[in-house]
Amino acid sequence: MEFQNPNTSDDALEVPTDGQSEDVNAELPVQDSEVQLQEETLSIEEGVGEIDDSDVPSAAEDEIEGEEGEEEPEDETARIKRGQLVEGKILETSPTEVKVDLGEGLVGLVTSRELDRLDRASIEELKPGHDLLVYVLRSSSQSGYPILSINRAREEKDWLDAKHNADDKATFLGRVAGYNKGGLIIRFGCLRGFVPASQISPERDQHSNAENPDERFGNLLNQEIMVKVVEVNRSRNRLILSERAATREWREHRKEKLIRELKVGEIRRGQVISLTDFGAFVDLGGADGLLHLTEMSWKHVSHPREVLQVGQEIEVKVISIDPDRKRIGLSSKVLENDPWDEVYRSYKVDQLVQGKITKLTRFGAFASLVDNSDIEGLIHVSELADYRVEHPRDVVAVGDVLTLRVVKIDPERRRLGLSLKRVDSPKYMSSDWGNVTLDEE
Repeated sequence: MEFQNPNTSDDALEVPTDGQSEDVNAELPVQDSEVQLQEETLSIEEGVGEIDDSDVPSAAEDEIEGEEGEEEPEDETARIKRGQLVEGKILETSPTEVKVDLGEGLVGLVTSRELDRLDRASIEELKPGHDLLVYVLRSSSQSGYPILSINRAREEKDWLDAKHNADDKATFLGRVAGYNKGGLIIRFGCLRGFVPASQISPERDQHSNAENPDERFGNLLNQEIMVKVVEVNRSRNRLILSERAATREWREHRKEKLIRELKVGEIRRGQVISLTDFGAFVDLGGADGLLHLTEMSWKHVSHPREVLQVGQEIEVKVISIDPDRKRIGLSSKVLENDPWDEVYRSYKVDQLVQGKITKLTRFGAFASLVDNSDIEGLIHVSELADYRVEHPRDVVAVGDVLTLRVVKIDPERRRLGLSLKRVDSPKYMSSDWGNVTLDEE
Protein backbone atom coordinates (compact mmCIF):
# COMPACT_ATOMS: atom_id res chain seq x y z
CA MET A 1 0.00 0.00 0.00
CA GLU A 2 1.25 3.44 -0.87
CA PHE A 3 1.25 6.41 1.45
CA GLN A 4 1.18 9.78 -0.25
CA ASN A 5 1.10 13.41 0.78
CA PRO A 6 -0.27 15.70 -1.97
CA ASN A 7 1.87 18.67 -2.83
CA THR A 8 0.15 21.36 -0.82
CA SER A 9 1.60 24.83 -0.43
CA ASP A 10 1.56 26.67 2.89
CA ASP A 11 -0.64 29.31 1.31
CA ALA A 12 -3.18 26.72 0.26
CA LEU A 13 -3.36 25.51 3.84
CA GLU A 14 -3.51 28.92 5.46
CA VAL A 15 -6.59 28.94 7.68
CA PRO A 16 -8.34 32.07 8.93
CA THR A 17 -8.87 32.09 12.68
CA ASP A 18 -12.50 33.18 12.78
CA GLY A 19 -15.43 30.77 13.02
CA GLN A 20 -15.37 27.76 10.74
CA SER A 21 -12.22 28.82 8.95
CA GLU A 22 -13.63 28.70 5.39
CA ASP A 23 -17.00 29.53 3.88
CA VAL A 24 -17.61 25.86 3.27
CA ASN A 25 -21.32 26.31 2.52
CA ALA A 26 -20.81 28.74 -0.33
CA GLU A 27 -22.30 27.56 -3.60
CA LEU A 28 -19.43 27.71 -6.03
CA PRO A 29 -19.94 27.20 -9.78
CA VAL A 30 -18.92 23.94 -11.39
CA GLN A 31 -16.18 24.55 -13.90
CA ASP A 32 -16.19 23.21 -17.43
CA SER A 33 -13.21 21.09 -18.31
CA GLU A 34 -12.07 19.42 -21.47
CA VAL A 35 -9.06 17.83 -19.79
CA GLN A 36 -9.01 14.13 -20.57
CA LEU A 37 -10.16 13.17 -17.08
CA GLN A 38 -12.44 10.20 -16.69
CA GLU A 39 -15.36 11.26 -14.52
CA GLU A 40 -16.08 8.58 -12.01
CA THR A 41 -18.06 8.08 -8.85
CA LEU A 42 -16.19 5.33 -7.09
CA SER A 43 -17.91 2.40 -5.44
CA ILE A 44 -17.81 3.29 -1.78
CA GLU A 45 -17.17 0.05 0.07
CA GLU A 46 -16.41 1.87 3.30
CA GLY A 47 -20.08 2.62 3.95
CA VAL A 48 -20.18 6.37 3.43
CA GLY A 49 -23.84 6.02 2.44
CA GLU A 50 -26.05 8.92 1.45
CA ILE A 51 -24.56 12.38 1.86
CA ASP A 52 -26.59 15.58 2.07
CA ASP A 53 -25.39 17.56 -0.96
CA SER A 54 -26.01 20.81 0.90
CA ASP A 55 -23.22 19.83 3.30
CA VAL A 56 -20.67 19.08 0.58
CA PRO A 57 -18.59 22.12 -0.40
CA SER A 58 -17.38 22.52 -3.97
CA ALA A 59 -13.95 20.98 -4.29
CA ALA A 60 -12.74 23.80 -6.59
CA GLU A 61 -13.02 27.09 -4.71
CA ASP A 62 -12.89 29.66 -7.50
CA GLU A 63 -14.21 29.79 -11.00
CA ILE A 64 -11.37 30.66 -13.30
CA GLU A 65 -12.88 32.53 -16.22
CA GLY A 66 -11.47 33.25 -19.60
CA GLU A 67 -10.27 36.61 -20.86
CA GLU A 68 -12.69 39.47 -21.19
CA GLY A 69 -14.16 40.12 -24.62
CA GLU A 70 -15.55 37.86 -27.28
CA GLU A 71 -13.97 34.42 -27.40
CA GLU A 72 -12.35 33.54 -30.68
CA PRO A 73 -13.75 30.42 -32.44
CA GLU A 74 -11.64 27.32 -31.90
CA ASP A 75 -9.18 26.54 -34.67
CA GLU A 76 -9.77 22.87 -35.44
CA THR A 77 -6.32 22.64 -37.01
CA ALA A 78 -4.51 24.11 -34.00
CA ARG A 79 -1.89 21.87 -32.41
CA ILE A 80 -3.20 22.57 -28.91
CA LYS A 81 -6.84 22.70 -27.88
CA ARG A 82 -8.81 24.45 -25.18
CA GLY A 83 -8.78 22.33 -22.01
CA GLN A 84 -5.36 20.73 -22.54
CA LEU A 85 -2.66 20.55 -19.89
CA VAL A 86 0.71 21.41 -21.42
CA GLU A 87 4.21 21.35 -19.94
CA GLY A 88 5.98 24.45 -21.23
CA LYS A 89 9.08 26.51 -20.51
CA ILE A 90 9.05 30.17 -19.45
CA LEU A 91 10.54 32.44 -22.13
CA GLU A 92 10.17 35.87 -20.54
CA THR A 93 8.32 37.56 -17.70
CA SER A 94 7.01 41.05 -16.96
CA PRO A 95 4.64 42.53 -14.36
CA THR A 96 1.75 42.17 -16.82
CA GLU A 97 2.38 38.90 -18.64
CA VAL A 98 4.44 35.71 -18.94
CA LYS A 99 5.33 34.14 -22.27
CA VAL A 100 5.62 30.35 -22.33
CA ASP A 101 7.28 28.16 -24.95
CA LEU A 102 4.81 25.36 -25.74
CA GLY A 103 7.15 23.61 -28.17
CA GLU A 104 7.54 23.55 -31.93
CA GLY A 105 7.76 27.33 -32.06
CA LEU A 106 4.38 27.90 -30.39
CA VAL A 107 4.28 30.55 -27.67
CA GLY A 108 1.43 31.00 -25.20
CA LEU A 109 0.55 33.92 -22.92
CA VAL A 110 -0.28 34.12 -19.21
CA THR A 111 -2.07 37.45 -18.84
CA SER A 112 -2.08 40.01 -16.03
CA ARG A 113 -5.54 38.87 -14.93
CA GLU A 114 -4.13 35.38 -14.29
CA LEU A 115 -1.02 36.75 -12.56
CA ASP A 116 -3.22 38.76 -10.17
CA ARG A 117 -4.63 35.46 -8.87
CA LEU A 118 -1.20 34.11 -7.87
CA ASP A 119 0.35 34.56 -4.45
CA ARG A 120 3.69 36.24 -4.06
CA ALA A 121 5.66 33.00 -3.67
CA SER A 122 4.24 31.66 -6.94
CA ILE A 123 5.07 34.91 -8.75
CA GLU A 124 8.67 34.78 -7.54
CA GLU A 125 9.04 31.25 -8.95
CA LEU A 126 8.22 32.42 -12.48
CA LYS A 127 11.68 32.77 -13.96
CA PRO A 128 12.89 32.38 -17.57
CA GLY A 129 14.05 28.86 -18.30
CA HIS A 130 11.88 27.23 -15.63
CA ASP A 131 9.36 24.53 -16.57
CA LEU A 132 5.72 25.47 -16.11
CA LEU A 133 2.52 23.41 -16.28
CA VAL A 134 -0.28 25.41 -17.91
CA TYR A 135 -3.91 24.93 -18.89
CA VAL A 136 -5.08 26.16 -22.29
CA LEU A 137 -7.98 28.59 -21.82
CA ARG A 138 -8.02 29.52 -25.52
CA SER A 139 -6.10 28.08 -28.41
CA SER A 140 -6.08 31.50 -30.10
CA SER A 141 -6.83 35.14 -29.28
CA GLN A 142 -6.79 38.62 -30.77
CA SER A 143 -3.21 39.00 -29.52
CA GLY A 144 -2.22 36.02 -31.63
CA TYR A 145 -1.17 33.92 -28.63
CA PRO A 146 -2.94 31.01 -26.98
CA ILE A 147 -4.20 32.14 -23.54
CA LEU A 148 -2.95 30.06 -20.62
CA SER A 149 -3.80 29.59 -16.95
CA ILE A 150 -1.47 28.52 -14.14
CA ASN A 151 -4.17 28.25 -11.46
CA ARG A 152 -6.42 26.13 -13.61
CA ALA A 153 -3.50 23.83 -14.44
CA ARG A 154 -2.86 23.26 -10.76
CA GLU A 155 -6.51 22.55 -10.16
CA GLU A 156 -6.83 20.06 -13.02
CA LYS A 157 -3.64 18.32 -11.97
CA ASP A 158 -5.05 17.96 -8.46
CA TRP A 159 -8.21 16.36 -9.92
CA LEU A 160 -6.03 13.88 -11.80
CA ASP A 161 -3.98 13.20 -8.66
CA ALA A 162 -7.18 12.61 -6.68
CA LYS A 163 -8.34 10.11 -9.31
CA HIS A 164 -5.00 8.29 -9.20
CA ASN A 165 -5.06 8.36 -5.41
CA ALA A 166 -8.50 6.73 -5.42
CA ASP A 167 -7.48 4.12 -8.00
CA ASP A 168 -4.39 3.22 -5.97
CA LYS A 169 -6.44 3.12 -2.74
CA ALA A 170 -3.68 5.21 -1.18
CA THR A 171 -3.99 7.13 2.07
CA PHE A 172 -2.52 10.56 2.74
CA LEU A 173 -2.01 12.92 5.64
CA GLY A 174 -4.28 15.95 5.38
CA ARG A 175 -4.98 18.98 7.55
CA VAL A 176 -8.40 20.09 8.76
CA ALA A 177 -8.94 23.45 7.06
CA GLY A 178 -12.58 23.96 8.02
CA TYR A 179 -15.89 22.31 8.78
CA ASN A 180 -19.65 22.61 8.53
CA LYS A 181 -22.53 20.77 10.19
CA GLY A 182 -21.97 17.76 7.94
CA GLY A 183 -18.26 17.12 8.36
CA LEU A 184 -14.67 18.28 7.88
CA ILE A 185 -12.84 20.07 5.05
CA ILE A 186 -9.41 18.66 4.17
CA ARG A 187 -7.04 20.24 1.67
CA PHE A 188 -5.98 18.13 -1.32
CA GLY A 189 -3.57 20.43 -3.15
CA CYS A 190 -5.72 23.41 -4.13
CA LEU A 191 -8.93 21.36 -3.92
CA ARG A 192 -11.16 20.94 -0.90
CA GLY A 193 -12.02 17.39 0.10
CA PHE A 194 -14.97 16.64 2.36
CA VAL A 195 -14.98 14.08 5.19
CA PRO A 196 -18.62 13.32 6.13
CA ALA A 197 -19.23 13.04 9.88
CA SER A 198 -19.94 9.33 9.45
CA GLN A 199 -16.40 8.87 8.12
CA ILE A 200 -14.58 10.53 11.01
CA SER A 201 -13.01 7.96 13.35
CA PRO A 202 -14.97 7.47 16.59
CA GLU A 203 -11.81 8.15 18.62
CA ARG A 204 -11.52 11.62 17.07
CA ASP A 205 -15.22 12.49 16.97
CA GLN A 206 -15.67 12.54 20.74
CA HIS A 207 -18.50 15.10 20.65
CA SER A 208 -20.66 13.36 18.06
CA ASN A 209 -23.85 14.18 19.96
CA ALA A 210 -23.20 17.93 19.95
CA GLU A 211 -25.69 19.87 17.82
CA ASN A 212 -23.40 22.87 17.31
CA PRO A 213 -20.67 22.27 14.64
CA ASP A 214 -18.28 24.48 16.63
CA GLU A 215 -18.65 22.24 19.68
CA ARG A 216 -18.33 19.08 17.63
CA PHE A 217 -15.53 19.96 15.22
CA GLY A 218 -13.95 23.20 16.48
CA ASN A 219 -11.15 21.44 18.37
CA LEU A 220 -10.13 19.55 15.19
CA LEU A 221 -9.23 22.67 13.21
CA ASN A 222 -5.64 22.52 11.89
CA GLN A 223 -5.17 18.92 13.12
CA GLU A 224 -3.54 16.45 10.73
CA ILE A 225 -5.52 13.30 10.00
CA MET A 226 -4.99 10.29 7.76
CA VAL A 227 -7.65 10.06 5.04
CA LYS A 228 -8.44 8.14 1.87
CA VAL A 229 -10.21 9.29 -1.32
CA VAL A 230 -13.48 7.36 -1.67
CA GLU A 231 -15.32 9.43 -4.28
CA VAL A 232 -14.15 11.59 -7.18
CA ASN A 233 -16.93 13.26 -9.17
CA ARG A 234 -15.49 15.99 -11.36
CA SER A 235 -18.79 16.97 -12.98
CA ARG A 236 -20.40 17.63 -9.59
CA ASN A 237 -17.24 19.17 -8.18
CA ARG A 238 -17.17 16.61 -5.35
CA LEU A 239 -14.17 15.09 -3.62
CA ILE A 240 -15.18 12.80 -0.73
CA LEU A 241 -12.66 11.49 1.80
CA SER A 242 -12.82 8.98 4.66
CA GLU A 243 -10.77 8.78 7.82
CA ARG A 244 -12.40 5.49 8.84
CA ALA A 245 -11.29 3.80 5.61
CA ALA A 246 -7.78 5.22 5.95
CA THR A 247 -7.54 4.03 9.54
CA ARG A 248 -8.46 0.50 8.51
CA GLU A 249 -5.91 0.59 5.69
CA TRP A 250 -3.26 1.99 8.03
CA ARG A 251 -3.91 -0.62 10.71
CA GLU A 252 -3.72 -3.43 8.16
CA HIS A 253 -0.47 -2.00 6.79
CA ARG A 254 0.93 -1.55 10.30
CA LYS A 255 -0.13 -5.08 11.25
CA GLU A 256 1.60 -6.61 8.24
CA LYS A 257 4.75 -4.64 9.05
CA LEU A 258 4.61 -5.56 12.74
CA ILE A 259 4.09 -9.25 11.96
CA ARG A 260 7.20 -9.16 9.77
CA GLU A 261 9.19 -7.53 12.58
CA LEU A 262 7.85 -9.48 15.58
CA LYS A 263 9.55 -12.56 16.94
CA VAL A 264 8.11 -15.21 19.23
CA GLY A 265 9.42 -14.61 22.73
CA GLU A 266 9.48 -10.80 22.50
CA ILE A 267 8.04 -8.81 25.39
CA ARG A 268 5.97 -5.80 24.36
CA ARG A 269 3.95 -3.15 26.14
CA GLY A 270 0.44 -2.63 24.79
CA GLN A 271 -2.99 -1.22 25.55
CA VAL A 272 -6.17 -3.25 26.02
CA ILE A 273 -8.60 -2.09 23.31
CA SER A 274 -11.47 -4.57 23.72
CA LEU A 275 -12.69 -7.46 25.86
CA THR A 276 -14.57 -10.56 24.68
CA ASP A 277 -15.78 -13.74 26.37
CA PHE A 278 -12.71 -15.59 25.13
CA GLY A 279 -10.01 -13.01 25.74
CA ALA A 280 -8.73 -9.47 25.24
CA PHE A 281 -7.30 -7.66 22.22
CA VAL A 282 -4.16 -5.67 22.94
CA ASP A 283 -2.87 -2.89 20.68
CA LEU A 284 0.88 -3.26 20.23
CA GLY A 285 1.25 0.01 18.34
CA GLY A 286 -1.09 -0.06 15.34
CA ALA A 287 -1.64 -3.81 15.32
CA ASP A 288 -3.52 -5.88 17.85
CA GLY A 289 -2.89 -9.33 19.25
CA LEU A 290 -5.13 -11.73 21.16
CA LEU A 291 -4.52 -12.36 24.83
CA HIS A 292 -6.58 -15.53 25.32
CA LEU A 293 -8.47 -16.11 28.54
CA THR A 294 -6.20 -19.03 29.43
CA GLU A 295 -3.07 -16.88 28.98
CA MET A 296 -4.09 -14.04 31.33
CA SER A 297 -3.23 -15.57 34.68
CA TRP A 298 -2.24 -18.79 36.40
CA LYS A 299 -5.40 -18.34 38.43
CA HIS A 300 -8.76 -19.42 37.08
CA VAL A 301 -10.35 -16.50 35.15
CA SER A 302 -14.00 -16.74 34.11
CA HIS A 303 -14.05 -13.48 32.12
CA PRO A 304 -11.32 -10.97 31.10
CA ARG A 305 -13.08 -8.17 33.00
CA GLU A 306 -12.03 -9.89 36.24
CA VAL A 307 -8.38 -8.95 35.63
CA LEU A 308 -8.36 -6.33 32.85
CA GLN A 309 -10.16 -3.21 31.68
CA VAL A 310 -10.25 -1.35 28.35
CA GLY A 311 -7.52 1.30 28.18
CA GLN A 312 -5.24 -0.50 30.63
CA GLU A 313 -1.56 -0.76 29.68
CA ILE A 314 0.02 -4.15 30.21
CA GLU A 315 3.15 -6.10 29.35
CA VAL A 316 2.69 -9.19 27.22
CA LYS A 317 4.88 -11.83 25.64
CA VAL A 318 4.49 -12.89 22.01
CA ILE A 319 3.80 -16.64 22.04
CA SER A 320 2.64 -17.21 18.45
CA ILE A 321 2.63 -15.48 15.05
CA ASP A 322 0.53 -16.55 12.05
CA PRO A 323 1.59 -14.41 9.05
CA ASP A 324 -0.96 -15.99 6.69
CA ARG A 325 -3.95 -15.34 8.95
CA LYS A 326 -2.38 -12.14 10.34
CA ARG A 327 -2.81 -13.24 13.92
CA ILE A 328 -0.64 -12.55 16.94
CA GLY A 329 -0.95 -14.64 20.11
CA LEU A 330 -0.03 -13.06 23.44
CA SER A 331 0.42 -14.13 27.05
CA SER A 332 0.73 -12.19 30.28
CA LYS A 333 0.80 -15.10 32.72
CA VAL A 334 4.17 -16.33 31.44
CA LEU A 335 5.67 -13.09 32.76
CA GLU A 336 4.52 -14.05 36.28
CA ASN A 337 6.07 -16.67 38.55
CA ASP A 338 4.53 -20.04 37.83
CA PRO A 339 2.85 -21.10 41.10
CA TRP A 340 3.23 -24.73 40.05
CA ASP A 341 6.97 -24.43 40.57
CA GLU A 342 6.21 -23.91 44.26
CA VAL A 343 3.79 -26.85 44.29
CA TYR A 344 6.48 -29.19 42.94
CA ARG A 345 8.94 -28.01 45.60
CA SER A 346 6.64 -27.71 48.61
CA TYR A 347 4.05 -30.46 48.29
CA LYS A 348 4.18 -34.23 47.96
CA VAL A 349 1.76 -37.08 47.50
CA ASP A 350 0.02 -38.28 50.75
CA GLN A 351 0.58 -34.87 52.43
CA LEU A 352 -2.30 -33.25 54.33
CA VAL A 353 -3.25 -29.71 53.24
CA GLN A 354 -5.95 -27.16 53.96
CA GLY A 355 -8.26 -26.39 51.04
CA LYS A 356 -11.24 -24.12 50.39
CA ILE A 357 -14.08 -25.37 48.16
CA THR A 358 -14.41 -23.01 45.18
CA LYS A 359 -16.69 -24.80 42.71
CA LEU A 360 -18.92 -27.88 42.44
CA THR A 361 -19.43 -29.99 39.32
CA ARG A 362 -21.18 -33.32 38.77
CA PHE A 363 -17.80 -35.10 38.66
CA GLY A 364 -16.27 -33.49 41.74
CA ALA A 365 -15.39 -30.39 43.73
CA PHE A 366 -12.59 -27.89 43.16
CA ALA A 367 -10.62 -26.57 46.12
CA SER A 368 -7.90 -23.92 46.30
CA LEU A 369 -5.02 -24.41 48.72
CA VAL A 370 -5.34 -22.12 51.72
CA ASP A 371 -1.62 -21.34 51.84
CA ASN A 372 -1.36 -20.94 48.04
CA SER A 373 -4.68 -19.72 46.62
CA ASP A 374 -3.30 -19.65 43.06
CA ILE A 375 -3.32 -23.47 43.08
CA GLU A 376 -6.58 -25.30 42.65
CA GLY A 377 -7.03 -29.05 42.91
CA LEU A 378 -9.85 -31.46 42.13
CA ILE A 379 -11.56 -33.71 44.67
CA HIS A 380 -13.10 -36.32 42.41
CA VAL A 381 -16.59 -37.42 43.39
CA SER A 382 -15.16 -40.87 44.20
CA GLU A 383 -12.76 -39.24 46.72
CA LEU A 384 -15.40 -37.37 48.71
CA ALA A 385 -16.65 -40.24 50.91
CA ASP A 386 -16.47 -43.98 51.50
CA TYR A 387 -20.03 -44.35 50.24
CA ARG A 388 -21.55 -43.61 46.82
CA VAL A 389 -22.08 -39.86 46.30
CA GLU A 390 -24.68 -38.75 43.75
CA HIS A 391 -23.47 -35.14 43.68
CA PRO A 392 -20.67 -33.30 45.54
CA ARG A 393 -23.22 -30.91 47.11
CA ASP A 394 -24.38 -33.84 49.24
CA VAL A 395 -21.03 -33.78 51.04
CA VAL A 396 -19.44 -30.28 50.69
CA ALA A 397 -20.44 -26.69 49.91
CA VAL A 398 -18.66 -23.75 48.27
CA GLY A 399 -16.72 -21.89 50.94
CA ASP A 400 -16.04 -24.89 53.15
CA VAL A 401 -12.46 -25.03 54.47
CA LEU A 402 -11.40 -28.65 54.85
CA THR A 403 -8.39 -30.81 55.58
CA LEU A 404 -7.57 -32.75 52.41
CA ARG A 405 -4.98 -35.27 51.35
CA VAL A 406 -2.82 -34.87 48.23
CA VAL A 407 -3.21 -38.00 46.09
CA LYS A 408 -1.74 -36.84 42.80
CA ILE A 409 0.65 -34.12 41.50
CA ASP A 410 1.08 -33.64 37.75
CA PRO A 411 3.29 -30.53 37.17
CA GLU A 412 3.32 -30.84 33.38
CA ARG A 413 -0.47 -30.89 33.08
CA ARG A 414 -0.78 -28.62 36.14
CA ARG A 415 -3.19 -30.92 37.92
CA LEU A 416 -3.50 -31.59 41.61
CA GLY A 417 -5.59 -34.51 42.89
CA LEU A 418 -7.10 -34.21 46.38
CA SER A 419 -9.09 -36.54 48.58
CA LEU A 420 -11.44 -36.01 51.50
CA LYS A 421 -12.23 -39.63 52.25
CA ARG A 422 -8.54 -40.56 52.73
CA VAL A 423 -7.86 -37.91 55.38
CA ASP A 424 -8.66 -40.23 58.29
CA SER A 425 -7.64 -43.47 56.58
CA PRO A 426 -5.57 -45.77 58.89
CA LYS A 427 -3.34 -46.39 55.87
CA TYR A 428 -1.66 -43.00 56.40
CA MET A 429 -1.53 -43.03 60.22
CA SER A 430 2.17 -43.76 60.56
CA SER A 431 3.24 -41.16 58.00
CA ASP A 432 0.91 -38.57 59.52
CA TRP A 433 2.33 -39.19 63.02
CA GLY A 434 5.82 -38.95 61.57
CA ASN A 435 5.05 -35.54 60.11
CA VAL A 436 3.62 -34.37 63.43
CA THR A 437 6.76 -35.49 65.28
CA LEU A 438 8.99 -33.71 62.77
CA ASP A 439 6.94 -30.53 63.06
CA GLU A 440 7.18 -30.57 66.85
CA GLU A 441 10.94 -31.00 66.72
